[in-house]
Order: sequence, then C-alpha cells, then structure tokens
Amino acid sequence: MNQSRFEWRILFVCMGNICRSPTAEGMLRKRLDEAGLADRVEVDSCGTGDWHVGAPPDSRAIQAAADRGVDLGGLRGRQLALEDFTYFDEILVMDADNLERVLDREPAGSRAQVARLLHYAGQPGQDVPDPYFGGEAGFQQVLDQLELGVEGLLVSLRQRLGMT
Repeated sequence: MNQSRFEWRILFVCMGNICRSPTAEGMLRKRLDEAGLADRVEVDSCGTGDWHVGAPPDSRAIQAAADRGVDLGGLRGRQLALEDFTYFDEILVMDADNLERVLDREPAGSRAQVARLLHYAGQPGQDVPDPYFGGEAGFQQVLDQLELGVEGLLVSLRQRLGMT
C-alpha cells in the first residue's frame, strides 16, 4: 500500500470481517464525516480469517447499522495483510482471540499500535462479542458497545489532530 494523504489511519479487525469490524468502520466513517474529519482519518476493516473475502457484511449487521443511520453498503470483506502493520497507525481488534491472532502475525518493524477497540470506552480488557451465531439482540448489543468505543476513539482523534 502507498502512503496516503490522511494524517491518521485506523484498521478495525474481527474474525471474518462481516459483522463487528465493518460496523465499526461504517460507524467511525459517519462520525468522522459529522465531525469534519473524514478527509484527515482513513478507516478500513478486515478479518483475521479468509472465509468472507470479497463478501458484503452480514445482512443482520447491515440492517442493525442502518437502523442507527450507519450505511455499510459497498463494504467488502478482506483478510489482514502484512502490509497493514506498516500502513496503519492503529489496528483495533474486537476481542482477545483476534488480539492474539493479530499479535502473532505482527512483523518486526510494525508501526501500528495494536489494541482492543473498547480501550477507548474505558474497558481495555473487554471484548465486543461476535453476534454471528446469535439473534438480533446480539447485534444490538454489539452496536451499543461499538458506539462507546467509537465515541471514545473520536475524542482521542480530535486531541491527536489538534481539534480539542
């Protein structure tokens, strides 16, 4: 990947890149647009697994996000790549399992800071659970948690970009 015009680059990571991470991506994109920061922060998402490469987000995730005004249209799944560790400033994972998978793949010389998203919600040891095998309530719970993490991340981004 080539360096881009953005001042900060964030990558969200979950297992398959069809529920949590694309929802976080769409949610942060919306909040950055509302805050006037969309041209300063690049956002992407991926999965540690390759099962859904090229696939759109899960239809339940698309609907739950749309119900909260977040558009996931156009997003497609991709798998974490070695280049991500040198391109992105932050790699924010959804849970302990994916944190371990990302850290296991982190090459020497990685510039990305790797952490759980809920670190920004004041819950650094907490997971955003995978709603894939659950019902609608699970998707709503995930959206609630993602909103907390994204809001905390936005506060941090404003500070880093000198917009306090």
